[in-house]
Amino acid sequence: MIVRTVPALRRALDGLRARKATTALVPTMGELHDGHMSLVRLAKRRAKKVIVSIFVNPTQFAPTEDFGSYPRTWKADVARLAAEDVDLIWNPDVKIMYPAGFATRIVPEGPATAGLEDRFRPHFFGGVATVVGKCSPRSGRISRSSAKRISSSCGW
Repeated sequence: MIVRTVPALRRALDGLRARKATTALVPTMGELHDGHMSLVRLAKRRAKKVIVSIFVNPTQFAPTEDFGSYPRTWKADVARLAAEDVDLIWNPDVKIMYPAGFATRIVPEGPATAGLEDRFRPHFFGGVATVVGKCSPRSGRISRSSAKRISSSCGW
């Protein structure tokens, strides 16, 4: 199932929760590689239903980075996820995630900000945490480096 709107995502999540199905989220920006797929397989071992987001998030790019040139490999990504029997693909448009007047962001602080990318991309993990927070899964599966930075802010 491919979901592109917040109400449709919430309905899907509510349905899974009503059936007491555990869910795991693997947030990505697409251009899926073997590392992403290993996270999908880990999520499948730990939850009954797996959601993968494919969202090229402008808030994860610095002003000097080119959001427009980030690779978008939708067909190949969907094929890889279908081969893994992913339950739901969350693929919102930027206008869905950040509508006019959008004002709520998750800003990791403390231990979640210490480490690698915070020194030269301080905005990056706030962008990740905001998208994960909008999805509001019971469980998320992300890379170890991302987890170190947002784990305390997301309660994982």
